[in-house]
Amino acid sequence: MENLLEYQICKNCVLDTTDKDIVFDAEGVCNYCREVSNNIDKFIFSPEQEKENLTNLVAKIKQEQKGEYDSILGVSGGVDSSYLMHLAHSLGLNPLIVHFDNGWNSELAVSNIKKIIEKCGFHLETYVIDWPEFKDLQRSFFKAGVLDIELLTDQAIVATMFKIRRQHKIKYVLSGTNYRTEYGMPPSWAWRKFDYQNIKDIQSKFGTRKIKSFPIIRSWQFQLIKMFGLGGEFVEPLNMINYRKLEIMKFLQQEYGWEYYGGKHYESVFTKFYQAYVLPVKFKIDKRRPHLSSLIRNNEITREDAIRELNEPIYKPEVLRSEKEYVLKKLDFSEAEFDAMMAAPPKSHLDYKSDDWMFKIWGRFRRNK
Repeated sequence: MENLLEYQICKNCVLDTTDKDIVFDAEGVCNYCREVSNNIDKFIFSPEQEKENLTNLVAKIKQEQKGEYDSILGVSGGVDSSYLMHLAHSLGLNPLIVHFDNGWNSELAVSNIKKIIEKCGFHLETYVIDWPEFKDLQRSFFKAGVLDIELLTDQAIVATMFKIRRQHKIKYVLSGTNYRTEYGMPPSWAWRKFDYQNIKDIQSKFGTRKIKSFPIIRSWQFQLIKMFGLGGEFVEPLNMINYRKLEIMKFLQQEYGWEYYGGKHYESVFTKFYQAYVLPVKFKIDKRRPHLSSLIRNNEITREDAIRELNEPIYKPEVLRSEKEYVLKKLDFSEAEFDAMMAAPPKSHLDYKSDDWMFKIWGRFRRNK
């Protein structure tokens, strides 16, 4: 994954040539910033437009309600899902709240969920994964040397949400996805989250257990859901309002006693270690760059603020020692074994079986239409 491009950093944000696919224009501005400039007007609303957007959304959701719950919402204790709980409550919605426990919850994340649930009066359903099986899958992905170890959790969360949705006959899934503070993640820094062929092949080569209870949703199933609403429909309330993450964090702190956990997705112990250690050390990827860049584009921080933060170490040495020891012990890796995997050359997900062929055929079909 060595990048042979001459180093360059965007004049507007802090994305740079560590993204191998980045493109700069004559003014030194990256393709992500230009894309946002062209599209941001779709996500800026007057107070009247915000109210109309949310009123129409509530009417649509309520019209399809068939049981006790009108929607379903997955929560992690992070900013977006926490605020979405508040927003749903303020709109008079009654979502079933689902938390996916993959064995890596931080105490802070659990506390944040509990505080908001108790104040809003929602019902919480927690899905606890089969830890021995999930641990074996995570171990397999480390041994495989591939980039996106987190696709295991992302795959399982969505599959679990849709399974519970079916059980309760709920149509709408409330998603915390938002363009204003999330757009700009380099595509090469992740893999398709629903490539079950990839998961199955990696596990068959490196695992010690068969996949039995791990929640599964395949790429073609997810595409049908997204395109046609078959099996449920995603709605994105945060894309219907003027969403500003730093203001939302202050609001949650004041209203619910919500506490910040130090970084995007750091509400999970594993995700923090993965993003703050595994990605930078093995893959030379610093996810702070796209996260901070989205806040620059949303006029929440300055570029100078972002550069100052990037100059700080991702991990304090004493915290890294403690958390690395915890993760290795939980995954049953010796330090020597783990360090050897980290030092080994990265492997592509395409070094293993994949449903990539399906997307190539689909791409050709769409181009020829």
